[in-house]
Amino acid sequence: MQERIATIIKILDEKKAEDIKVVDMSKEEYFVSFVIITTSLGQKHTLALIEELQSKLKNEEFLHIESGEEWSVLDLGDIIIHIFNEELRKIYKIEDLLEELKKNHFIS
Repeated sequence: MQERIATIIKILDEKKAEDIKVVDMSKEEYFVSFVIITTSLGQKHTLALIEELQSKLKNEEFLHIESGEEWSVLDLGDIIIHIFNEELRKIYKIEDLLEELKKNHFIS
């Protein structure tokens, strides 16, 4: 699993994704083991990130890809990747929410 996470981070980093965060949910009763959150520079950049992930992660099964102008989600089954524009990421603060859920054991 750690190798898969490292590969995803490397792909995102090489394509200039910003502020890449990984939240480990593997010890929680959550629907995925890891959540990766990053910021793109815009819609074209997001599409390029998605294309690169699909191209380089050929052995991975993408269960679903939802791509929007401000927020895109890639579901790998046990890993979810969120790609936000900067403004929306500041509004939703998903990494803070997940850490708060873990801290307060709201997940069961």
